[in-house]
Amino acid sequence: MPAYTLVINGKKYTVNADAQMPLLWAIRELAGLTGTKYGCGIGQCGACTVHLKGAPIRSCSFPVSAVLNQPITTIEGISRNNDHPVQKAWIAEQVPQCGYCQSGQIMSAVALLKTKAATNHPHPTEEEIDAAMAGNICRCGTYPRIRKAIKTAADLLHKTKA
Repeated sequence: MPAYTLVINGKKYTVNADAQMPLLWAIRELAGLTGTKYGCGIGQCGACTVHLKGAPIRSCSFPVSAVLNQPITTIEGISRNNDHPVQKAWIAEQVPQCGYCQSGQIMSAVALLKTKAATNHPHPTEEEIDAAMAGNICRCGTYPRIRKAIKTAADLLHKTKA
């Protein structure tokens, strides 16, 4: 199998993998970063969400060969001590129930708030939250707490910038 270089959370990983191996499996099995979860395997549930060049993608749908030497961020890479404002808000609002989908939910929320912070409108509307989070399924139905946590995180981010 060929060797590929992946840049995950700022660190280079050389992985021996088939070119079509889903990025998810390279992250979990070859790089040993297990925070990104397997949900459906077809890019529909969002549990495997990571950032590629800052944008959220479904890592189960991207082959390793499509992401070479591009910056990938996993849930482990958004903060060292679980102190990212989104993570703090998730805890404050008691979002997780089973918790399985939460790394993907958090990665989508981080991307949304990063996009919003780049504008002069850092607080997303209900519609923007719903649109950004639409591809993330929570089988426990914690959507109201997820929305509330995103708003709390936006407040935290806005306060740190002020």
